[in-house]
Amino acid sequence: MSSITRAPAGRRLRALAQAELALLGRNRSVVFTALAMPLVLPFSVRPALGGIDLHKQGLSIGTMTATAAIGFTFLFAVYTSLVNAYTARREELVLKRMRTGELSDSEILIGTALPPVGLGLVQALLVSAGCMALLHTGAPRAPYLTLLGLAAGLVLSAALAALTASFTRTTESGQVTALPLVLVSMIGSGISIPIEILPGRLASVCAFLPLSPAIRLVRAGWTDRLSAAQALGTTATALAWIVVAVFAVQRWFRWEPRR
Repeated sequence: MSSITRAPAGRRLRALAQAELALLGRNRSVVFTALAMPLVLPFSVRPALGGIDLHKQGLSIGTMTATAAIGFTFLFAVYTSLVNAYTARREELVLKRMRTGELSDSEILIGTALPPVGLGLVQALLVSAGCMALLHTGAPRAPYLTLLGLAAGLVLSAALAALTASFTRTTESGQVTALPLVLVSMIGSGISIPIEILPGRLASVCAFLPLSPAIRLVRAGWTDRLSAAQALGTTATALAWIVVAVFAVQRWFRWEPRR
């Protein structure tokens, strides 16, 4: 711990991230969930897509599978694994001890998040490459939109994980507190089914769910069906969610054990 606190900010973050990566590797259940779910679940939703006219929306099975895989990466590789990590470190008094050194609060939160976010990024890129090769999705027509959505989704998932951990008492209960966002995002954010096929009013509401803008940008990278104005509006919504989530974390994140 002393080597972390005496180092400059960049080295402190790197040292903390390396320590978190080692701890993550020891938790086999979290690693399995983070790695397996984004690969398995997209294929489980393919039967439901069979009865949908995807071509009308400019989509294909391959495009939806790639988008779903990246969406599940947000939820499982980053969000649920970080809820567990933040809660466990808090309850074990690790976060409290780190705050007594030179690490700032933001450095502690960011350093803890770096391994899952890095894992999510690598996994999303590998999944995208796999879909291009095996499902013939082709390269994204507007890759900057996919990368923008990927960045927004990873950052927002980490911030939402810290916020969820604030209201989670134990690592065991983290599976329960994380479930609402996971289910709502799977159904309503365009991960499992396109938002466009939902009834008009419901689709309008779902478009403003936390991960919906990021998923829309990721998918638009393949379809290139967003106008400049639509892309700007979607990006602004994603940034607004990130700002709100970060503010909420600063306001409500708990550093003391919830006992």
